[in-house]
Amino acid sequence: MSDTLKSRVGRIIAGSVNALLDRLEDQQPEAMMAQSLRELDTLLDDVRHELGKTSANLHLARQQHARLNQQHQTLAEHIEHAIAEGRDDLAQAAIARQIDIEAQLPVMDASLAELHTSEQTLAGYVAALQGKQRELADTLQAYQLSRKQAALPAGAATEPGIAQRLEQVARGFENVYQRQTGLGLPAAQASLHQASQLQSLENLVREQQIAQRLASIKAGKA
Repeated sequence: MSDTLKSRVGRIIAGSVNALLDRLEDQQPEAMMAQSLRELDTLLDDVRHELGKTSANLHLARQQHARLNQQHQTLAEHIEHAIAEGRDDLAQAAIARQIDIEAQLPVMDASLAELHTSEQTLAGYVAALQGKQRELADTLQAYQLSRKQAALPAGAATEPGIAQRLEQVARGFENVYQRQTGLGLPAAQASLHQASQLQSLENLVREQQIAQRLASIKAGKA
């Protein structure tokens, strides 16, 4: 991952929508926000492209790592067979290849760790940029709505009551939640309950694993 891409993401994520709105006076706010969204879309595409390359490289590196380990194991079997047949020359050649593989594996381990870290970082960037994208899109939508309301003739709209405003907020929350998750509130509540149960089960399994390992360590020292 290039430093340029990292700095671009950092600049976008660190940027505050409120700071953008503060600079909108005496300018074209709608055009500025739309332009910011286009820039964010471009950056998101670049990060996704980099993530795709990193994931592909990680997959290839894992395959190569597995091949080397398998080859090392196969050579060990060949060495035993060569010794049994009295062919020390063949055993020596196999051992030499094993030594070469053993020199390569630590380098590949480091490369795998680096690629894995880069993949996770880029995936986090994608999620962060998507969050910023939604934030900016909601800001643009709210601005457009405010302009429409400001353009209405005086007296055309009345101030909604508290109950009506609360209903609008609740409906707005449900719409946003359903758009982001594909679930209505009843389904979401059921999903959250199920997730809570699964988390409890996961915690129980983990506690059992800890207890088993502790018992194993104590038994080994007894």
